[in-house]
Amino acid sequence: MSIPVNPVNPASLAPDHHAQFIKLLKSSLEQNEFIKLVLAKYVGTEPDLQRLIIKQTTVKDQACLTFVYRYKTRDITKNFPMDEGVATIAALLPTTFKNAHLLGLTDEAQLEYSKKAKASLFKSKPQQLREVPSAEHNREKNRFLDLGRPFLADLGVTNSKHELIPAMSRKWKQINKFIEVFSHALTTSPLALDKPVRVADFGSGKGYLTFAIHDYLRNTLNAEAEVTGVELREDMVTLCNAAATKLDHPGLVFKCGDVRSVAPSELDVMIALHACDIATDYAIHTGIRSGASIIMCSPCCHKQIRLQIQSPALLKPMLQYGLHLGQQAEMVTDSLRALFLEACGYETKVFEFISLDHTNKNKMILAVKRAEPVDPAQLLVKIQELKDFYHISEHCLETLLRADGYL
Repeated sequence: MSIPVNPVNPASLAPDHHAQFIKLLKSSLEQNEFIKLVLAKYVGTEPDLQRLIIKQTTVKDQACLTFVYRYKTRDITKNFPMDEGVATIAALLPTTFKNAHLLGLTDEAQLEYSKKAKASLFKSKPQQLREVPSAEHNREKNRFLDLGRPFLADLGVTNSKHELIPAMSRKWKQINKFIEVFSHALTTSPLALDKPVRVADFGSGKGYLTFAIHDYLRNTLNAEAEVTGVELREDMVTLCNAAATKLDHPGLVFKCGDVRSVAPSELDVMIALHACDIATDYAIHTGIRSGASIIMCSPCCHKQIRLQIQSPALLKPMLQYGLHLGQQAEMVTDSLRALFLEACGYETKVFEFISLDHTNKNKMILAVKRAEPVDPAQLLVKIQELKDFYHISEHCLETLLRADGYL
């Protein structure tokens, strides 16, 4: 994996700032203060490449820089020896990337290039002390939450000694995976943490993920969080509100209802896991309408589209089996949802949220609002072609979005 670099000497364009930035990078690595480096504003020729994330690792007892090339639908990872890695970074600026953000233990630096290749270098100090992540390649998997958090014991994930209850191990992995996905989405979203972060979790159930995201925002990121769990079962709402009060979770509240009856006018993060059939469409619509920067959905059931699909004759032998018919309906429904989100200005991914060993409802649609709007015309053509191919007359999310003038 390599990215073509234009044969231009970066130093001739911005000798001082470019050299200063690379010097800061080397110093951060030498003093063991390096956390990560993100190269953005890609201007090269690789299709769908969005950014390059560089971290330090140790592979076979040798210090390396790991380059994660982040594309729209996949990541490609490559390890470089330290010197070669630094040289590669220096060559990529500004001919291939126009923005570089260096995050260190005690310092931050950002190198930016204008359209005319004029460089600007900004340096700042973090508001709080950070920890340098372990560089061990085969280290124990990082957890985004600590088992010692009080809410885990109150919800039955841990015992009184804050030890994981064996029967809850799958739930614990699911909670951590959810926070990991949210954390990554947060770093690429336009959402700022200098003001209250408004979150709604529709179908919150016993509140595992609702408590987790509130705890992560408040205690890990030191952000003010206004989190609302929405659940139809009154007994669950009562249980969760009592736990939130007892455990002193300010800004966390649970309400009885669903996405149609409890719909905040403004949101930063919209969550709806395992919302059945068109309830997922109503949740996505609520997220878009309320201006959410991050939308996280894990769909369940796909009845509306399954009843409409008329597959081509060529596919009928394959789709005579009920399992395949259901999988087709799921794929078509969620692909259309992702495309509608793209048309509404979101960068969208569809992926396996958690292993099938933990839950059979394992797909997630993750949408992060783009910094700049996109022209939806071509996407809407592709959507219509897909609908025509399967003879789909109505998709609930499309109906809701068109009624509000989004499409």
